[in-house]
Amino acid sequence: MRLAAASFVAALALALPAAASADALLPPGGKVFAGVSGGYDTSSFERQTGRHPAVLQFFSAWGGSLEYMFRGAASSRARLMIHISTLRNNREVITPRGIARGAGDAYLVRLNRRIAEGGAPVYIRLMAEMDGNWNPYCAFDANGRSRGPAHSTKQFKRAWRRTVIVLRGGPVAELNAKLRALGMPPVQTTRDELPRASVAFLWVPQVAGAPDTRANSPRAYWPGAKYVDWVGTDFYSKFPNFAGLERFYDEFRGKPFSFAEWAVWGADNPGFVHRIFGWARSHRRVRMLLYNQGVRSAGPFRLVHYPRSRAALAAELRSPRFAQFAAEYRR
Repeated sequence: MRLAAASFVAALALALPAAASADALLPPGGKVFAGVSGGYDTSSFERQTGRHPAVLQFFSAWGGSLEYMFRGAASSRARLMIHISTLRNNREVITPRGIARGAGDAYLVRLNRRIAEGGAPVYIRLMAEMDGNWNPYCAFDANGRSRGPAHSTKQFKRAWRRTVIVLRGGPVAELNAKLRALGMPPVQTTRDELPRASVAFLWVPQVAGAPDTRANSPRAYWPGAKYVDWVGTDFYSKFPNFAGLERFYDEFRGKPFSFAEWAVWGADNPGFVHRIFGWARSHRRVRMLLYNQGVRSAGPFRLVHYPRSRAALAAELRSPRFAQFAAEYRR
């Protein structure tokens, strides 16, 4: 069994890009990954569209269980994406300042080890929609009032950078030197080295803040290009802000682009489906689109509610442009 496992890891390593920890984990050249968010496997999405999604996203809370996500993605033969929030059971479990100061390091070290043990690439969508007041890590309330120094945009950026440094792994002395240069304490671990994990980070704000102020704009949360592998946003038919999407796409250049959540919401709208795919075709940095079906089987985004939109999506996904499997699961 050990020999078989070693052979699998060796074969997997050959299938992955070199220096994966610094790689965006892109789909093959000229291809786009279509994926799904919500639920625990890909079966419902496959039944509805007739296509296998290359990426499966799970929504998780800081410090929570990891195993079900890794097993769910592996059993679905899909690359794993993990959205990490700081909200669990309607309670904030850690602040951005707490993360920056190392209070969440035990979770980060555990996640780093689990990604490395799995051997497959993983996308981390960290504290998404950070400019939305509905998230605890947003710096502002809906009325524009600051949530205080523990939730400032400065602390958000520090928390993001610390998370990236720890999860990418490497000799702890090197990680500590990077943290020290950023004015942050060393990694809380007894290990001399953290494994170099095959991980890519998605920075995913709303295209306009809520509240829509300069202090709460996407730019206010930008942690720096070397800490971001993908830029993206979430986009729904109920709020089709294509003008804002265009401005956002143009503002943050130089990175592959992802619709980390998109969905039909409220009314059957095949025109929206075709429009978002048309937009993706005309904007060549778009390399990933994940349909958010939601966790509940009868939730408002499920394609079963929208037969014409479902048919439109199935037609769009039949294009050979969409890779059904990432390299490690290619048949």
